Amino acid sequence: MSERTLPKLAASLIVLTVVAVGCARANGGSGGVGHPTGSNDLVLRVETAGGLLAPGYALTQIPEFSLYGDGRLVRPGPMIEIYPGPALPNLLVTSISEGGIQAILRAAGAAGLLGADRRYSMPTVSDAPTTTFTVISGGTRHVVSAYALGVTAGPAGQMSQGESRARAALVAFQGKLASLGSWLPAGSAGPDRPFVPAGLRVFERPGAPAAEAGLREQLLDWPLSAPLAAFGAPVPTSPDLRCGAVTGPDFAALLPIVRGANQLTPWRSGASIYTLTFRPLLPDESGCSR
Repeated sequence: MSERTLPKLAASLIVLTVVAVGCARANGGSGGVGHPTGSNDLVLRVETAGGLLAPGYALTQIPEFSLYGDGRLVRPGPMIEIYPGPALPNLLVTSISEGGIQAILRAAGAAGLLGADRRYSMPTVSDAPTTTFTVISGGTRHVVSAYALGVTAGPAGQMSQGESRARAALVAFQGKLASLGSWLPAGSAGPDRPFVPAGLRVFERPGAPAAEAGLREQLLDWPLSAPLAAFGAPVPTSPDLRCGAVTGPDFAALLPIVRGANQLTPWRSGASIYTLTFRPLLPDESGCSR
């Protein structure tokens, strides 16, 4: 072998090593649970939606748990108890090590979330929310949803023992996700930090927000060149509502102003006044839908 060939061989070995390491993590390593590894790749999400919600609440609802391939965990944090509340929710991000991700995925498997998709209904309960668990593992997307999760079934015989056990496992897993520090391997979860999104989902409707008598909020000017009258696209379920996503330089210009606004702030664009509702985009989201 010539001396000229050796550097090329060494470079090839380095590339192969890097690829092998990346594939090992994507496949869960030896005996691990495979999962995506990209920074915007969802691994596990838990979200509760539906039921009796205040008007407009569903627009800004954030999943309670979103874990990504690079170990970022995004969750809602505590909100300040004032009225009107801030225009933006308090979101936190935590770094989870690969060992922590593996522990979470093993717990998800024990809760029955790595098998076939399932949906548990409860006809005896009305107007309850549905909790949906989404896990991406081994190249497969697993989705399990449970209506009225945590609600007792009522009279005996209305739920099979199998479904009752499955629901109990989901409730237990949901509780574990709310207290990661109590069971994850030591050092696998970093400190909570404020989550800064890469964009905002903006909902707008004509007219000022409905405020209680005596409340008068500061009027803010819409800072972007595109007027609100032509912003985004109509929301199919709400004819008077439009939605659009703001990213890039426009997001950088809008974010500081939104941080100083609240839920009842009126916004002016041209000669008209609007009500705006803001929803941060999570890493796997774009536009007005996932």
